[in-house]
Amino acid sequence: MGANFITGTGTDIGKTWLACALLRHWRGEGRRPAALKPLLSGFDPLLPQHSDAGALLAALGREAGTEELDAIAPWRFAAPLSPDMAAAREGRPIDFDELVSFSRRAIAAPARPLLIEGVGGVMAPLDARHTVRDWIAASGLPCVLVTGSYLGSLSHALTALEALQAVGIGVAAIAVNESPDSTVALDATLESLSRHAGGVPLVAIERANSQEAITRLAALLA
Repeated sequence: MGANFITGTGTDIGKTWLACALLRHWRGEGRRPAALKPLLSGFDPLLPQHSDAGALLAALGREAGTEELDAIAPWRFAAPLSPDMAAAREGRPIDFDELVSFSRRAIAAPARPLLIEGVGGVMAPLDARHTVRDWIAASGLPCVLVTGSYLGSLSHALTALEALQAVGIGVAAIAVNESPDSTVALDATLESLSRHAGGVPLVAIERANSQEAITRLAALLA
């Protein structure tokens, strides 16, 4: 079992929800998975358990204390903005090289399921020169691309897929999270996407009945 990067077509697309579901699945199999959310914005230090990092720690069976947060999410910013904007507001620019080194150290640890969750979408800016795509490429990891089934998600998913593949990033799977109250059926989204995804495995995730899809996705990442 190796490591994978969880990225998405945008923010609030279900990256953390999916990562937590995979972590709980592996723990249910008796494995000891690990997860990182190295960079996050919109962090409230008074409610750390409500953050993405807090959710990942809960899925790992751990408390969202300062020491645990520092271990998986050292770059935490208060403003709910893109990483570059949130960092600039606090006068703490993101050191891209250190971010990559932090990720690589985790990847080099003893083999077990490891998920590194990104921030925002594939092309979210980290600083004046780097985006999340650069971070994924520098990590050397394959990724899971998370998208939705809302109207417009096909274009967003295919644009993100092309951006990833253009720099040689392997896409292990595209996870299509069912969007609440969408006017587009999940099956229709999957059918259309399958004609353009170039053979990348697709996994449709119904939020009300997700276990089978999570099991299939976990197998693809094995």
